[in-house]
Amino acid sequence: MRPVPVLCAAARREWGPLVRTVRTTLAVQRLRAIPMTIAAVCLTALLQVVQNRPWGFGAVHCLGAVRAEDPLWAALLRTPLSLFVPALDLPVWGALVQILVVFGTAEICLGRWRTLMIAYVATLAGTLYARLGVALGPDGLFGLPASDARVVDTGPSAAVVGLAVYVCYVYRARFTGALVIAAMVAEVFVKDNLAGKEHLVAIGAVLVLCVRATRRDRRRGQDLRPGSGTRSGAPPIRS
Repeated sequence: MRPVPVLCAAARREWGPLVRTVRTTLAVQRLRAIPMTIAAVCLTALLQVVQNRPWGFGAVHCLGAVRAEDPLWAALLRTPLSLFVPALDLPVWGALVQILVVFGTAEICLGRWRTLMIAYVATLAGTLYARLGVALGPDGLFGLPASDARVVDTGPSAAVVGLAVYVCYVYRARFTGALVIAAMVAEVFVKDNLAGKEHLVAIGAVLVLCVRATRRDRRRGQDLRPGSGTRSGAPPIRS
């Protein structure tokens, strides 16, 4: 068997349903299908421009920069905006492309509010881990050095990673999802920093959501079986 047809067949099995969903939706609705993603890209670009101005750096970091040393109430208030504050030491075009591709795909495949919820859970998990890790100290199994308390959280990257894993899980793109997780594990070994560890925690939180979604779907499937919930085998009456 030739390797090219085998690879094409594997690619169709891996990405076929996902690509068809995105392509069909965009062909019909075009940019109307991803209004939240467009707003997120524009907001991220705006915050990047503002925080690189002398008069805007303090304002952006006061409203959207989260550190482990901040009071918990302040961190929770800043976390929603922190999703869109790009890191200063990374090229902003990379963050914009990630948001456009991953957020856009998730918005089409999962819906707007589900996408926002998963992104927020992933980011919040990393934020809370940083506080716990600093409290445990460098000698703990999941501990962090005290200097990490002053490091700004990951910005949109944790949300991007979490959404990518969740979309791969929903559309059964197992190899791609495993590749994303492996890349994040490799990041921690190559560059052992707070951002890499927060990415892994974000993935763990999203995997918990995946397991809960699977159990919920199984319960729904059992409820829809003939005879479930009724004595006669007829479907339950709905008002």
